[in-house]
Amino acid sequence: MAGIEEVARRAGVSTATVSRALSGRGYVSEATRLKVAQAAGDLDYVVSSNASSLASGRTRNVGVVVPFLNHWFFASVIEGAESALLRQGYDLTLYNLTGGGDERKSVFDHFLLRQRVDAVIAVGLELTEAEVSSLHAMGKPLIGVGGAISGVFSLTMDDVAVARLATEHLLGLGHTRIAHIGGGKEFDLDFHLPSNRRIGYERAMQDAGVRVDEALFRPADFTLPGGYEAAKQLLGSPHNRPTAIVASSDEMAIGSILAARDLGLHVPADVSIVGIDDHQLSTFFGLTTVAQFPRRQGEQAVEALMKLLEPTPDVPESADVPLPYELIVRSSTARPPQ
Repeated sequence: MAGIEEVARRAGVSTATVSRALSGRGYVSEATRLKVAQAAGDLDYVVSSNASSLASGRTRNVGVVVPFLNHWFFASVIEGAESALLRQGYDLTLYNLTGGGDERKSVFDHFLLRQRVDAVIAVGLELTEAEVSSLHAMGKPLIGVGGAISGVFSLTMDDVAVARLATEHLLGLGHTRIAHIGGGKEFDLDFHLPSNRRIGYERAMQDAGVRVDEALFRPADFTLPGGYEAAKQLLGSPHNRPTAIVASSDEMAIGSILAARDLGLHVPADVSIVGIDDHQLSTFFGLTTVAQFPRRQGEQAVEALMKLLEPTPDVPESADVPLPYELIVRSSTARPPQ
């Protein structure tokens, strides 16, 4: 089998240039990259991952840690990250922390520190100072996705603003009896997403001069069945039925649409419903939502990570970068019934 020296001689470049061109790490002109690729192809040269790791001290593997794998949002972020990592020639190792505190401690105290990964992307996890310090002490670049983490390059979502925008859309249509389906206390952990989205809903109502009715709040578990059950209780009320619902996730919003239909109500003629996420089923259900672009979040995390793996003076290791969001109006919202 041909070696890197033969590829370098055939392409008329140094072995270092061959390494940069084939690994994608470091600058190589497009013309040189194509010349090296052609030489490697002619010689059937394949980069040895083991040799590359020994030479560079890297495994070309990134650890991605998520709190839940069975939620569409986290799966979409992972999908975006994996696609971007593959384009950069990196593998992805997934750590799912559904098991709770002991599992999390094991991942951060052992698995991520065994030199198995070059860097870590934490999605939807508010890392502790000890977790951050241990990773930084091992020289592992770290990217946070979802909220600000002290001392970490973080891609942050303003959950207060997201829920506020969803609520303002309904207020602008003339609704005042607006219910909110949010997360229960068991979900109010990392970055306090359920609390922040409830705050955004309440602030929009208060700023519009509309009284917040505690009876119009129902907790759920960010799933379609959870949203269905919560909406069934809200919409089944004979005296204080809301004309609109803001759900903290699209899955709960879709559950609300199904609950309304089972009660003989029409969406949006009888009740308007808005969600947050832009789930892959949102278009099918005509759901108005605030899109968070989760796949793009995964891609952005990898783009930021690649810069940290080859730090330059203008790339800070710690920063808060806001993530984009956008109101997408479909057919599930309209003016309230007269």
